[in-house]
Amino acid sequence: MQYPQERREGPAPCPAPGAGPESIMEQYPSDIIARERTAAQPVVPLPNPGEGGPVSPGDAGQTPVIPLPDVGEGPVIGDEQSPAIPLPGPGEGGPVYPGGGTAIQPLPGYYPAYPGASAVRFLNAAYGYAPLRIFVGNARVVPLLGAQAVSAYSRIPAGYRVVTVSGADGYIYLQKTLPFEPGSRQTIAVVTVAGGLDLVQIPDLRSRPAGYSANLRVCNLAYNSGALDVLLADGRVIWADVRFKEATSFKRIAPGAYEFVFAQTNLLPAPAYTDIETLDSAFIGMSPTPDAVASLYLAVQAGSNYSIYLVTSGPAYNAVTALVVEDR
Repeated sequence: MQYPQERREGPAPCPAPGAGPESIMEQYPSDIIARERTAAQPVVPLPNPGEGGPVSPGDAGQTPVIPLPDVGEGPVIGDEQSPAIPLPGPGEGGPVYPGGGTAIQPLPGYYPAYPGASAVRFLNAAYGYAPLRIFVGNARVVPLLGAQAVSAYSRIPAGYRVVTVSGADGYIYLQKTLPFEPGSRQTIAVVTVAGGLDLVQIPDLRSRPAGYSANLRVCNLAYNSGALDVLLADGRVIWADVRFKEATSFKRIAPGAYEFVFAQTNLLPAPAYTDIETLDSAFIGMSPTPDAVASLYLAVQAGSNYSIYLVTSGPAYNAVTALVVEDR
């Protein structure tokens, strides 16, 4: 008896050359073509550490979200019956800044001293110039300041600041660095000098006079003037030899009517500690009235600080006029 032999399958023989498919691509054409196309495409290289543009930090809950108003707050959208705040008509509402620099809000009268700021106002004592514009740093403090005019006080940050004086057409006449002390109060005068213009810092009082009295001082801002004496009409000399760019100290003055005379004399002044009083009939006629360069009539009121600024009024020597500024 013959038993059937067990059939054993071995590995498939390799096809003879030319007996199999023409190429392997005929078996898996799509996969091989995809790999070839991928390998042929250029790859953008990644930047080195520290290079490249900013990288998004991802959504880690750090993006600020504007909160929605509570119920009953905020405007109502889509409700035609809700009242709306009307816009002001032309010419109504508050003033709108026209642009061209940063505006500084003027300060009213006297105010508490601020540790990091200085109260500053400007006086145009220049002769023969058109109205001036004044900048402190990049901030326009005074839009236009005419001749013999004074601006309101403005709050200037303390420190060294560049003050620029220009014309309305933008022509720069002067740039000067000035110190602004914290808590100070001052007047900066624009004066005429040989080379053009200059700035003079004049400290002001930060408080009103106490009691039933006032304060008075004189500042000579006239370039073409000599050393001038300040006299009363009865011949008493209050200050002597007040020169250009010089400001006297304040003196207490009693309320009343005064006539001041500015002249060049050889008279001696009254002691510095004495107050200024109204005209005394005992002194009238004792001294001859000198040739006055300028004169001023002033009604002094209690509780005020008065500054008399002598400014140039013409090209001639001692062509001077008196400008009074009262601070209450």
